[in-house]
Amino acid sequence: MRLAAIDIGSNAARLLISEVLMGDDGEPVFSKLNLCRVPLRLGVDVFSIGEISKPRIGMVLQTMKAYKHLMNAYGVDYMIACATSAMRDAKNAPDLIRKIKMETGIEIQVISGSDEAAFIYESHIAEHMDKNGQFLYIDVGGGSTELTYFNKGKMAFKQSFNIGTIRLLKEQITDADWEVMKDTVKKQLKPNGKIITIGSGGNINKIFSLSKLKDGKPLSLNHLREYYREFSNFTVHQMQLRYGMREDRADVIVHALRIYINVMRWAESEVIYVPKIGLADGLIQHLYAEVIS
Repeated sequence: MRLAAIDIGSNAARLLISEVLMGDDGEPVFSKLNLCRVPLRLGVDVFSIGEISKPRIGMVLQTMKAYKHLMNAYGVDYMIACATSAMRDAKNAPDLIRKIKMETGIEIQVISGSDEAAFIYESHIAEHMDKNGQFLYIDVGGGSTELTYFNKGKMAFKQSFNIGTIRLLKEQITDADWEVMKDTVKKQLKPNGKIITIGSGGNINKIFSLSKLKDGKPLSLNHLREYYREFSNFTVHQMQLRYGMREDRADVIVHALRIYINVMRWAESEVIYVPKIGLADGLIQHLYAEVIS
């Protein structure tokens, strides 16, 4: 069975195509066949003017048409497509969604921040860790950050905050916004032991790759602080040359680090695991569960 998930975020649109095979133990095994990313940067428009501009609408349509061709080429059996923060805020999102449906047949669901957090958990990362532990998922996107907290195997808290890398880049986050997130984290998380954080999003994935750590090893809070200080000394162009980053990564990665560092400090967490998953991975899991139900 071949499944596809499209994640239209505030910074980029991703297409993940996976094949599902049954393992010897009867459990499904998900194998990535392709992962495409197009930096549409919808948030640049939406968080400034409240809607998606005509040039960017054209980019979205061309991207969705390309994704449709790829899904056909791979023989995808089932697909799901979701949009997050920028499309939630865009006044003309309904018109664009109708246009995408008409021209490509792809039906986009605009999901809430709470749903976004839940879908990310669909990847079941913490299942392979200590069942009695405390885990805080941090997913940082262009328009929002989703936090999901598990204590002894049970979800204790989840919330979406309109603090994201594109909003920070456009200087649209106030001290009051940070205070709300800080107060919420400190109120909702009542650690009686160490909280392990699990990070998702393209920026933390890039930082983990630069760290040269082996898969499964965590980054420390001090690691993140060091990268924050290091990256803050360079221009976007210098970041591109020095670290081989795309421009749309180089101009937001410091903002992403600021979010991760702040949340980890408030949660009193010293390490963050980076399993290199995101919303698209959770959507694939969710779609599979729907298909077999």
